[in-house]
Amino acid sequence: PIAEDTGLIVPLGAWVLEEACRFHQDCAARGLTLPMISVNVSPRQCRDDNFVDLVRDTLSRTGMPADRLHLEITESVMFDETASDPIETLHAMKNLGVRLSLDDFGTGYSSLSNLKRFPIDTLKIDRSFVRDLETNSDDRALIEAIVVMAARLDIEVIAEGAETDGQCRLLLSLGCPRIQGYHLGRPMPGADFVDVL
Repeated sequence: PIAEDTGLIVPLGAWVLEEACRFHQDCAARGLTLPMISVNVSPRQCRDDNFVDLVRDTLSRTGMPADRLHLEITESVMFDETASDPIETLHAMKNLGVRLSLDDFGTGYSSLSNLKRFPIDTLKIDRSFVRDLETNSDDRALIEAIVVMAARLDIEVIAEGAETDGQCRLLLSLGCPRIQGYHLGRPMPGADFVDVL
């Protein structure tokens, strides 16, 4: 929050993007092909006039294939009245070939009409729906509805926060094709991740 409020998130985010793209390319040089790498983008970064140029230049400088880079935004970007035109920025990203993920889906504004307006490739179902999945039939119904809706809109789905084998099995049975969470892997240094691969 301090980085966001002070604007420090802009250079910090630029560094994170550069490091993520370099890491992806380092893995490729070792023969480890990663299907994608995701980078969270703050609303302040999306408002920055140079953000599209930054992404373009970073891809060019690192040799990172644009379609392997997933930028994760939150729904607040869509409703940010201080942004000049978030739709224009997101479409510019899509024109670069970058893929866009809507993070924490279901917890923010969740205006379904925005799924038509914004060029989103992936919905990331918030962990709050996954947490009680094994005991809460409402959470199961909501996840199943999100999966079906996304499929009809040709949007990929990832469920976040899977921490048990039971959650993973239920998510798969509900049609959720991709899952992330501590059950599958915890955050780790890049070198350790390479060893795991």
